Amino acid sequence: MRRYLVIYRSVLMENLQYALNAAMGFITYFVIIFVMIRLWSDIYGAPGSLIAGYSKEQMIWYVMITEVIWFSAHTNTVTRQVTSDIKGGNIACLINKPYHYTLYILTKYTGEWSIRLPIYGVLSAVMGIIMVGRLPEFRLLTFLAAIPSVVLGITIHGVFKLCISLISFWIEDSNPFQWLYDKLILVVGTLFPLEIFPQALQPFLKLTPIYTVCYGPAKLLADFHMESFLEILPAQILYLAAGLGIMFFIYGKGVKKLHVNGG
Repeated sequence: MRRYLVIYRSVLMENLQYALNAAMGFITYFVIIFVMIRLWSDIYGAPGSLIAGYSKEQMIWYVMITEVIWFSAHTNTVTRQVTSDIKGGNIACLINKPYHYTLYILTKYTGEWSIRLPIYGVLSAVMGIIMVGRLPEFRLLTFLAAIPSVVLGITIHGVFKLCISLISFWIEDSNPFQWLYDKLILVVGTLFPLEIFPQALQPFLKLTPIYTVCYGPAKLLADFHMESFLEILPAQILYLAAGLGIMFFIYGKGVKKLHVNGG
């Protein structure tokens, strides 16, 4: 555990030096949210109207929160670096290091989003209060209760992105699969809450990463209910455990293939 803490601390210090670069990415975030604010304002029309149980303020804050998670988790560490290590043969050296390669990658990933998340969170909160107003029924206690869900959501996202990258042991390019996964999360779980979709689809969507990565954390922050909390958090823990199991399985099979082929 200590070796991973050392890796995390070194990545954290390195990214602190480039925190301004991370903040500059907020320009793209601002443009996206500005467009979404105008879009939802036109859709809602009359004040006080509800769509899928969300008020206009809750819907906009939901989108803002999911975009914060999306931008915070956006990193090349669990995608391009892993693919490059496998395709370039560098993985043959890294598997002999005194740490597990996948946990090393996840530790680096955690160090990166640990800088981005507070930056985007604070800037988006200021933007939201100025342009939309205070989040309805916001409570500090519910905010603190939702933080573990946000952390779990970002971690689950990284684990599944890493799982997709690890299939580079067998295929030439995993980018098409990364693209499909990203678009699924972005379009279905980020821009729209699950309640927007037909009732028949909602149970199926709850079985996908959408429920645990973006929807769950944003739901708890935008519209907290204890019933949702007791449903979402255990689902995230189970999903993370399953994701880690899949990750270790794929990595083990990939390393075995590497050894068999004389890597």
